Amino acid sequence: MTELSDIRRVSGTFRPLRVLDAYCCIGGATAGYRRLGWHVTGVDIQAQPDYCGDVFHQGDAVDFIRAHGHEFDFIHASPPCQGEGAPTKGTNAARNAAIGRTYPRLITPTRAALEATGRPYVIENVAGSDVRKDLRLCGEMFGLAVIMHRYFELGHWTAPQPPHPAHRGRVRGWRHGEYHEGPYVAAYGKGGGKATTDEIRDAKRIDWSTDHFRLREALPPAYTEWIGHAHLATLTPVLEAAA
Repeated sequence: MTELSDIRRVSGTFRPLRVLDAYCCIGGATAGYRRLGWHVTGVDIQAQPDYCGDVFHQGDAVDFIRAHGHEFDFIHASPPCQGEGAPTKGTNAARNAAIGRTYPRLITPTRAALEATGRPYVIENVAGSDVRKDLRLCGEMFGLAVIMHRYFELGHWTAPQPPHPAHRGRVRGWRHGEYHEGPYVAAYGKGGGKATTDEIRDAKRIDWSTDHFRLREALPPAYTEWIGHAHLATLTPVLEAAA
């Protein structure tokens, strides 16, 4: 028997929710939503041969949201974070300016495009970014070997903040000339004890790619599986009334 939590009533029938994953990369976020049986379309400016979703479009994510966002039931967006974190805005700002290094700042145009669709959405990014901090998720919440704090702005729906358990120790690697052991791997950069490809795959529970750079960028699917369940909880009363 099909569970109501996995479906949505549309024009007198039941079908899986259709999700758009904007800035999808290899589909870390996509995989979490697909665990719920949802149909996920990814869009990214770069080709993504390892993308794990149902449909992929190469192109500008903001343009795609403007043109097609209204066709989906739910939209996830993970704009590039390189220009959003505190080091880029603070510690490294002068150095970046001196060498002419710039990063795209896409949260504001992404939000505007999402709002225009009228669909429920989530925007994910790092600490220091301009996303509204409606949720904070951490790998320790899901028993992962990465900490990877990420913040989520929720549009046209809400969800409770889950408890944030205490971290079990340090992130393994070199810090200020001293090597530390710990239960978490550093899934960013290379060298200095940072995670290998296999370690990132294991830590994030991503088994469909061996691209070290894109694995570093990918969200652990557990994050979006949790978000998907939280969104379903807001739909269940509607579905039960329609059944």
